[in-house]
Amino acid sequence: MSVINSLVPARFLTLTAHLVIVITIFWSRDNNVRACLPLDFTEDQYRNEDNRLVIGLSVTLGLFALELLGFFSGVSMFNTNQGLLSVAAHCSASVSLSFFIFEQWECWYYWVIFSLCSVVPAVGELVQMFAVLCLKKKAM
Repeated sequence: MSVINSLVPARFLTLTAHLVIVITIFWSRDNNVRACLPLDFTEDQYRNEDNRLVIGLSVTLGLFALELLGFFSGVSMFNTNQGLLSVAAHCSASVSLSFFIFEQWECWYYWVIFSLCSVVPAVGELVQMFAVLCLKKKAM
């Protein structure tokens, strides 16, 4: 099996694993929000941290939509560089976010994982989409 043929399913599986973990964090974010707060927190502090985490998770889902659109449309499905970047980032995110849930890490850890493991591959996907659009325009 060639590298490209094995990279496509690996990319899909790591994207799906990362997506499932993000949805799980949505459902069980109460413990992680409490880990972000001091022992004697107010309701406003809780609500603010919860809103920040919900915003981060929502943006992550939006970036997933962007990546899955590029992947399923075929723009980057067989691009080896984007595939390797995506597999590495989403595999790292899956492991890190699993620790985030089980170890109840503070919320700022989510933003580090988000920036490295969600934003970077999504920007790569945008670059791929832009390049394909420019090539199509140039061919016309």
